[in-house]
Amino acid sequence: MTAAELTRALKEEAARLGFDLVGATPAIDAPDLDYFRQWLADGCAGKMRYLADRIDAYRHPSAVLEGVRSILMLGMNYRSVEPATAAGVGRVSRFAWGDDYHAIIRGRLRELAAFHRRLVPSAHARGVVDTAPFFEKRFGQLAGLGWIGKNTLLVNPRFGSWFFLAAMLTTEELSYDEPAATNSCGDCRACLDACPTGALVGPGRIDPRRCISYLTIERRDDVSADERASCGDRLYGCDACQEACPWNRETPATAERAFYPRLRSSRSEPVNFCKRPR
Repeated sequence: MTAAELTRALKEEAARLGFDLVGATPAIDAPDLDYFRQWLADGCAGKMRYLADRIDAYRHPSAVLEGVRSILMLGMNYRSVEPATAAGVGRVSRFAWGDDYHAIIRGRLRELAAFHRRLVPSAHARGVVDTAPFFEKRFGQLAGLGWIGKNTLLVNPRFGSWFFLAAMLTTEELSYDEPAATNSCGDCRACLDACPTGALVGPGRIDPRRCISYLTIERRDDVSADERASCGDRLYGCDACQEACPWNRETPATAERAFYPRLRSSRSEPVNFCKRPR
């Protein structure tokens, strides 16, 4: 089986498994590692000490899969319904409205890796979704899935930034996609202006210590009264920069029902009173 045939088969299977975006890129030394080192040295990781502890593992994807030659980058749309506002009701980030995306995507990655091994029994493959020492967004850009926007998120022309990123690393050679070279943010600064806490300190630069997602999810100790006040009615995560992004206005709803808001255990209506996107 040629690299082109294998890549085509893997992409078709990934689409069948529910991945909306797929692209291939070679496994190379991690881009922007020096920037990441300086970011850590500046203290921007806050209490996320595991990032510095694993810095050497970020150097090359071989720390995730020995002998890796190629990376299949994958995106799964999670935009379900539009949030409704109600007095006295706290807000939860959209990614957490449905089932745990880690469990959903890991199951699909296992199926994709098994399919890969059926095609090439000698291959070794490993799927990861946002817990490995691996620069998902940068490799996503190299695989042609989109550009890294001013809010530091990967942005795709069709799905905006409402998608989960995952990857399947393989010891096989694939046919590679062209990187997404064009940054289509232009002069827009909607995300920068929308950030409630000024965590976006510049285009493509974030100080997580100010970010509401960090304060409400990553922090394991108590936040100060001022930090709590800066979160407003946001209880878990923050979508302000994504909601302000023009690329997110007309994105399609996901077909994955697991990402829709859960139902209450004792009532039949959704937790959120929502309307479907246009």
